[in-house]
Amino acid sequence: MLLDIVQVLGGLIIGLVVGFLLARKFMMKYLKKNPPINEEMIKALMMQMGRKPNQKQINQMMKSMQKYM
Repeated sequence: MLLDIVQVLGGLIIGLVVGFLLARKFMMKYLKKNPPINEEMIKALMMQMGRKPNQKQINQMMKSMQKYM
């Protein structure tokens, strides 16, 4: 009886760890393929703030965003 409980808990813990790792890998792959922000969005955001961005500024912002992904 005790062995059954330990097996069920062990299976549950292993399932949670494997599920978490698979979900994390899937989300990282998805975000790399479909980034949540792109150059056009950055340009529009800066224009709304009253700045006319040049390509160097856009590239710097994209590079800083890539660090956190």
